[in-house]
Amino acid sequence: LSHQSSEARLYTFSQETKDKLRKFRLGTSRAKGPQAVIYQIDKKTLEISQADDEVYTDMQELADELPDNAPRFVLLSYPLTLASGRLSVPYVMVYYLPVTCNSEVRMLYAGAKELMRNTAEVGRIIDMDTPEELEEIEEKL
Repeated sequence: LSHQSSEARLYTFSQETKDKLRKFRLGTSRAKGPQAVIYQIDKKTLEISQADDEVYTDMQELADELPDNAPRFVLLSYPLTLASGRLSVPYVMVYYLPVTCNSEVRMLYAGAKELMRNTAEVGRIIDMDTPEELEEIEEKL
């Protein structure tokens, strides 16, 4: 088991994934509405990659897509009109960690959290443990 915990620091991103992350980040600044992509970690290879090819624009749909007992990283760009009338487009990472996760997978995602944040170049991380919280995302941004 000690072997496994030292392995847990060796997460990888394919070049394709890095390109996708960059393209998504650059593309979101021009988006008119919310955009989100889901990332997951392969337990065997420890590779971090996009869970599906979808870009979610509907928070309800995104919430439906999150698994009940596995963590995910969700990159989210969410245009907001500030009280001043200025448009702001926060780019955040939602660290989705359901309470029902087992400790192994919990550790797997906890270990990759900062790496994912840095690789995706997000401003901040928002922790969530239920998909429903996505529907109130505006209050958290």
